Amino acid sequence: MNRLFLPAISLVLLSSVSIQAAERPLRDVIDEQVKAVWAREQVKPAPPADDAEFLRRVYLDIIGIIPTYEEAKAFLDDQSPDKRAKLIDRLLEHPRYALHQADEWDQVLFGRNPPGYETHRRPTFQRWLQEQFAKNVPYDQWVAAILKAEGTTTDDGPPWFLAQYDRQPEDAAEKITQTFLGVQLQCARCHDHPFEAWKQVDFYGVAAFLARLQVIQFDKKNNELKAMIGERNTGEVLFTGPAAQQTPGKKGEPIKPKFLQGDALPEPPPPKDLKEERSLPASKVPAKPFFSRKDKLAEWITAKDNPYFARSVANRVWAQFLGRGLIHPVDNMTAKNNVHPELLAACAEQLTAKNFDLKWYIRELCNSQVYQLSSVGDVEDARPQWYERARVRPLSAEELLESWRRATGFDEVAAKSGKPTTGRFHGVTWDYMTRYFGQPNNGVGNFQGGLQEHWYLNNGQDYQLIATEAGSLHQSVLTDKAPWEERVDRLYLSILSRPAKPAEKKKFAEYLGNNDKPAERLREAIWVLLTCSEFRFNH
Repeated sequence: MNRLFLPAISLVLLSSVSIQAAERPLRDVIDEQVKAVWAREQVKPAPPADDAEFLRRVYLDIIGIIPTYEEAKAFLDDQSPDKRAKLIDRLLEHPRYALHQADEWDQVLFGRNPPGYETHRRPTFQRWLQEQFAKNVPYDQWVAAILKAEGTTTDDGPPWFLAQYDRQPEDAAEKITQTFLGVQLQCARCHDHPFEAWKQVDFYGVAAFLARLQVIQFDKKNNELKAMIGERNTGEVLFTGPAAQQTPGKKGEPIKPKFLQGDALPEPPPPKDLKEERSLPASKVPAKPFFSRKDKLAEWITAKDNPYFARSVANRVWAQFLGRGLIHPVDNMTAKNNVHPELLAACAEQLTAKNFDLKWYIRELCNSQVYQLSSVGDVEDARPQWYERARVRPLSAEELLESWRRATGFDEVAAKSGKPTTGRFHGVTWDYMTRYFGQPNNGVGNFQGGLQEHWYLNNGQDYQLIATEAGSLHQSVLTDKAPWEERVDRLYLSILSRPAKPAEKKKFAEYLGNNDKPAERLREAIWVLLTCSEFRFNH
């Protein structure tokens, strides 16, 4: 197996933490090393999150939805000292764990507007990805399946990823190295990188693994494009030198596949009777090539002795739960960005030793004291560099819609009505939701709230989710005979997963206790809590 080149310091750090990483729980290593950084940087950490703050955070991070009123009340009333660890375990076994983690990774792999013909409609891939998390398939195995892309888009799922880049090996090389290795090679597409070690030949050496791929389209199945990834026996990437030296009609030199800053791919000689192929036949199952460059790339990327692969996923999942990668941004893991080298080395080593078990890794992260800090602190950065307080992140469109519906009891009312729903994202026009709230939380810090969000929250379809029929939050609170102060607590627990503060309780009770249009006042109060900043963000 060809090893990736790592700077000498990285190899020293990997070996220096190997003994402690193997012998100690990762959660303890995380807390010890982050606390050492606090001392070094002279930063004061936030206090631990209280139970209500932790409860809402961990529900949204692990299963992508807020707790129900009953779940919130039961957890807050529980006095067991180990209730947080038990809750993390329950959530990791919850059916929504697989659904939510598949949502997160689908956005990493495709985004809201993927390139390629009809790749925006990929239900088979999304179901397949969810199944990987439900079965806790090791990360390296399902990444290898994605890159090998066997089968069809409609019967299997994985071919959808490479289908985004039909006959575009350079684009595919950029995406694959950023996503699975945390390396940005796009600068080396036109010239040698001015600040990093990457050369143009490095970029085109990776692209050469993908130069023979072709999407073969068939008829649609259940309104989803049926396609396969074919691999020709011939075809090369042509390298014409730096962009500044290009001239009209200049012919390039073919570049052979080369492992990133490693050896060239050893290829067997082609059969003597092999005919050159410019294109594979349309609508016909492609024959397997005599030698698959694509498969060799998949095996090399996901190999256990590929430290970039382990470091990249350890860093990306860390960013998902802690808000900021140990190297930030997560798809540009350069030495100058690595401000927590020993901790990243420990995370990558233990994750590799656990055979890339992402559920185990998430459990360790969420059980750390660092993850369980309060989000209230002096530092203003939404994603503190030294993790001295919890991050603040916007809810994804999926999290926001499903949490709105859970808080209001909308789904319970819809179920009792017997009226059919329109799939998982019923209740609103989903295209509008993704338009206004659809930017993924992909770890690179590209969220920017704006006027469109404000317009939607004030004039969009969120208000219609406040059901008033039997089974809804509105009906339960309105018909309750308890004092309004107690009913306000129910509103807060149902929507914000915490009891109301004394000032909030007093203000809401005074407003709702007015006999002038009590049903309308209650619906407005629910809307206020659903659209406030505290609900919009996880913190």
